[in-house]
Amino acid sequence: MPVHISTFVLGDYQTNCHVITCDDDCWVVDCGYEPEQLITFLENEKLTPSAILLTHCHADHIAGLDQLRASVGNIPMYCHAAEAEWNQNPMLNLSGMAGMPVTAAPVQGYLDEKNTLTLGTSTWRILHTPGHSPGSICFVHDESNQAIVGDTLFAGSIGRHDFPTSNTNDLRHSISETLMNLPDSMKIFPGHGPSSSIGVERTTNPFVVQGF
Repeated sequence: MPVHISTFVLGDYQTNCHVITCDDDCWVVDCGYEPEQLITFLENEKLTPSAILLTHCHADHIAGLDQLRASVGNIPMYCHAAEAEWNQNPMLNLSGMAGMPVTAAPVQGYLDEKNTLTLGTSTWRILHTPGHSPGSICFVHDESNQAIVGDTLFAGSIGRHDFPTSNTNDLRHSISETLMNLPDSMKIFPGHGPSSSIGVERTTNPFVVQGF
């Protein structure tokens, strides 16, 4: 059975939550505010995720985690170790800056580039792409030419790099030296906005073409 990615746009921040399915298994990647449509989809499709993967732990990507896990069970959650404490720290996950503190249950494990992940018959690799946040990671399935890229790269734009824990130089390196090493045919699924491809972003994204 091929890999399939379903995307749900959640909450006022319009955060993309991705459900990756292969064979009889699935993952949820990120879970923002107001996850009801995601939960309904999982219930209707009779899907129980084996894991929740976090591209990073800003509030708009974690706010719905507790509600999701209350529905589907306390399935394990994983992020990069650089953001190990962010689910419990509103200042680090930026919700404190907005005056509406968000917390979620702690993650159960950490992921970085030395890990590979198996979903059904598919194997995924991990790219560490710091900049927007120190623990930003991407999930790449080479066989189907699909990648979940979080808030590192968007269709026609890039992730913000003006937050206290952001780093412009790291983001520049993550895009130019990591994501732009993926093939042009690689379809990308960002954390906000529409999907795109590496080839389209390489040739039309002003932040990639002109630099930043």
